[in-house]
Amino acid sequence: MSQLPFLPFSKPTIDEATITAVGDVLRSGWITSGPKVQTFEAQLSEYFGGRPVRTFNSGTCTMEIALRIAGVGHGDEVITTPISWVATANVILEVGATAVFADIDPVTRNIDLAQVEAAITPRTKAIIPVYLAGLPLDMPKLYALADKYGLRIVEDAAQALGASWNGQRIGATGDLVSFSFQANKNITCSEGGCLVLNNADEARLAEKYRLQGVTRSGFDGLDVDVLGGKFNMTDIAAAIGLGQFAHIEEVTAHRRELARHYFKCFGSDFEQIYGAQLPPADFENSNWHLFQLVLPERQDDLPARATFMEQMQAHGVGVGYHYPPIHLLSLYRARGFKEGMFPLAEKVGRLIVSLPMFTPMTKADVERVVATVKAVLKAHG
Repeated sequence: MSQLPFLPFSKPTIDEATITAVGDVLRSGWITSGPKVQTFEAQLSEYFGGRPVRTFNSGTCTMEIALRIAGVGHGDEVITTPISWVATANVILEVGATAVFADIDPVTRNIDLAQVEAAITPRTKAIIPVYLAGLPLDMPKLYALADKYGLRIVEDAAQALGASWNGQRIGATGDLVSFSFQANKNITCSEGGCLVLNNADEARLAEKYRLQGVTRSGFDGLDVDVLGGKFNMTDIAAAIGLGQFAHIEEVTAHRRELARHYFKCFGSDFEQIYGAQLPPADFENSNWHLFQLVLPERQDDLPARATFMEQMQAHGVGVGYHYPPIHLLSLYRARGFKEGMFPLAEKVGRLIVSLPMFTPMTKADVERVVATVKAVLKAHG
């Protein structure tokens, strides 16, 4: 048992200036969507090269609304990855479409675009790629595929704020791009998300969908012409987001340095000796939202991941896992999915773990995590 304080898998950091800003909002008398939301959207738009941006109360509804804006509904198919938070597939069902999965690339653990192309049918309307751990897909290949078949892309960039592809920020180009500001993200609003859109018409439609389909005019004019919901971000959440967003560049740089140190501490022979798989060593494109290992299978009858997590926790180190395969959850099994359909995703989904990675972490914390990982794997190799 470790005598050191418990090191969690993730921990949000809210500075005093942000806490003060939230207090100012609470004292202002305007705590729902208002001037802070407008300021946050303006800053996000500038960050994404002037593209329209609208904020929401989650990074889930952003994808649902993006699908609605793209005209996806009953009779349509949307292709996505089995390795993501279940929200990525649930939003497809929410709009009445059919979720179609494609297996993953064994190295990046993102969706395999060759498998995506093989899954396209005349009913396919859109693709939702997921940038697992903050590592994007090959963007030119993704959009070449979309152009070839006339498909819309809803980028699930929930984990990828601050990531890029060949020097171009994720969100600055592309189709509809969804980000999350949930509590464990690199930049948080406590809860929330944003959607990057293509033009003013899409932005106005997004505004309708996020607040009951309402359009206002004059002092008392009100109309509803689409079925919307209640998805607006509050000024309280936006104040947190503004405080966090001010530090995005240094946060991203720090996480990349932590990732570099992880690789240095694991060493070039780690995979060979311990049988676990490291993530791709990408320090240019990924924002390193997560640092993930794929564990080796155990030689006994104990479950590899659960046992590893239990033993890491006993040594004072928290570990998460992202994610179990969506297609093997009961909701999706009931729709005909079963074991063996996506073998790479099933293996990764059974053995993947997320090691501690958060802004206040130090290199000494990384060294502690790596030493613990090696001790646990060595003890039960």
